[in-house]
Amino acid sequence: MHRRKRGTRGNPLRRAADRTRTRMHAAFALTCLLAVITGLALGRAVWTDGHRAAEDTARHRHTVTATTVGGTTLRAGDRPSSPPLTVATATWYYPAHRTHTGAVPVPAATRSGDTVRVWVDDDGRAATAPPDRAHIALNAAAAGAGALAGTVLVGGALVAARLRIVDARSGRSWEIDWAGIEPLWSGRLRPGQGAGDD
Repeated sequence: MHRRKRGTRGNPLRRAADRTRTRMHAAFALTCLLAVITGLALGRAVWTDGHRAAEDTARHRHTVTATTVGGTTLRAGDRPSSPPLTVATATWYYPAHRTHTGAVPVPAATRSGDTVRVWVDDDGRAATAPPDRAHIALNAAAAGAGALAGTVLVGGALVAARLRIVDARSGRSWEIDWAGIEPLWSGRLRPGQGAGDD
């Protein structure tokens, strides 16, 4: 009686399949929550590592003034999706007593003899700029979103597969039960049953 008042008594109309579906839906909701937590944690970790790596890279990057010694050409970007880069051969000094020459990215309208700013490493070789905050944030967001989506997809696929099994079993059970009840309910004869059979 106390259980009934508290609403904890089981519903006799609920089948085992119904209880399984409820558990599967609860499991998927828990998976979504876990996916959000995992995505946030991974995104934060990527942000922290990326920021630390950018600071370390920045300590070994320097900008110098270079003078172009030729016309511009187009070069493929660093990534397949990146647009072509405009580059030109230029000369610069770093450290002050060492001369370097190489192809560096320049504005499209650059002409021979123009000066441009170039990123170099500690040895004076042309290098890329240290990652900025926007680049780090984009990587962190992509990692977090990927972890979230992957967890939800895997969890959803497992739950969906389990529900399909439950539905198939429930359907077979329903057909068996209906085969025994339907003739009595409709008055039809069951296969193999004679007119005088009960």
